[in-house]
Amino acid sequence: MFRVITNSATPVSGACRLFFVQVRNTTAAAASKTNAPDTKKPDMVHQKSESKPRIKTVSIYRWNPEEPDKKPYLQDYKINLSECGPMVLDALIKIKNEMDPSLTFRRSCREGICGSCSMNIDGRNTLACIRKIDESDKPLKIYPLPHMYVVKDLVPDFTNFYMQYKMIEPYLKRKTPTPIGDKQLFQSVEDRKKLDGMYECILCACCSTSCPSYWWNADKYLGPAVLMQAYKWIVDSRDEYTKERLDQFRDTFSLYRCHTIMNCTKSCPKGLNPGKAIGEMKTLLASIASSPSKNSATVGVEYK
Repeated sequence: MFRVITNSATPVSGACRLFFVQVRNTTAAAASKTNAPDTKKPDMVHQKSESKPRIKTVSIYRWNPEEPDKKPYLQDYKINLSECGPMVLDALIKIKNEMDPSLTFRRSCREGICGSCSMNIDGRNTLACIRKIDESDKPLKIYPLPHMYVVKDLVPDFTNFYMQYKMIEPYLKRKTPTPIGDKQLFQSVEDRKKLDGMYECILCACCSTSCPSYWWNADKYLGPAVLMQAYKWIVDSRDEYTKERLDQFRDTFSLYRCHTIMNCTKSCPKGLNPGKAIGEMKTLLASIASSPSKNSATVGVEYK
């Protein structure tokens, strides 16, 4: 950039003035050409860095019941993270769609709501749809939920888990006649808050299958998920079978196999605390705490 300093008293010839103007214009054009982005030739270096392959090894547990003589094994797949979504479920779907259609796993909502894609990822029970892929050089290891029978690959058998859930009768039970669909059962704000931290459970079984007590006594011990659901109905002010619900746990296994290891709370992908609910149930059975009040003035007023 050149600046022409002239004295108003000193005349400047037309040719000289024209020369300085040309120098100024040429310099400005060169500067603008240097700073302005080249639309015809985009930044190829930037494009290459964006499309650079990021290879990740995914080791997946495989077992096919149609091949009973073949033992379970880990199968490695290599995927490009630059062409894959950020979550573990994205990687599984990519492998199934593009590499191995025989890979079997459960999935549904992809939002951490249904609990279908619960599995053991890098040693921790969680949901594949909300677990982000670790971009380190370590292989991503995926197993089915531990200590459950395997149907195929990453699909565990939930039969025993759902039978235990059915045993606690997970529905509202009342002794006061309540015509179905006639009127609502109102609940106070305080009573409603008692259900927070329990109604969010999606029954993914991540907590139960991380509990050592459930590993060894799954046929008798109900496990954290089912027990928390049972406690939810015990404290629900609309339910009138509190005593009966508590009495079904007066044995040495169904509830008291819990040794407060707290793996359940640590592994819950929803951030819930089943261990606390189990502790509250123990205090109720030991008569240390009083049973939650039912039939209050804010519940079922229209039926009294």
